[in-house]
Amino acid sequence: MLAILLIGTVAWFVPFPVRGWSHTAPQKRDSRWRWGLLLEVLAYAAVFAGGVKDLQLSAWRVALSVIFLVLASLLSWTSTRSLGRYLRFEAALDPDHRLVRGGPYRMVRHPIYASMLCLLLGIAFLVATPLFFAIALVLFIAGTEIRVRIEDRLLADRFGGEFREYQRSTPAYIPLVR
Repeated sequence: MLAILLIGTVAWFVPFPVRGWSHTAPQKRDSRWRWGLLLEVLAYAAVFAGGVKDLQLSAWRVALSVIFLVLASLLSWTSTRSLGRYLRFEAALDPDHRLVRGGPYRMVRHPIYASMLCLLLGIAFLVATPLFFAIALVLFIAGTEIRVRIEDRLLADRFGGEFREYQRSTPAYIPLVR
């Protein structure tokens, strides 16, 4: 169990420092994204809150965990590659920012958040009790919705109708859910 958690989490995390976040001064930023991040961090903490030593690890839980951890890694690698130098830790736009619609951005507008959701699910299927799984999911979705709305607002202000069309045609971070 520990090996699956460690390998899955590291595989998800590695592309971020490898690609590197943009450190150029943003043209526009919105610091309210931190509230969403706080809720997401609390969600990850919640999956462990029920304790992990008494869990019965059935084959279906392990299989779902591995599937979601692989999806999380795939999305984090392809998303960071597609964003390139526009990858930022904060909700901000570079002066020469362009609207990225290739790679996983064809399926969802925020594939890094999709990868974070897959990571949460992968970890939760492996270690969370049902109660704390549900709590974590609610916290994560609330935090991610805050971040999505803030980033969408920044992008809509910058790209206008082009972004609004993208927003209408592409789900936020869960494929097929509008």
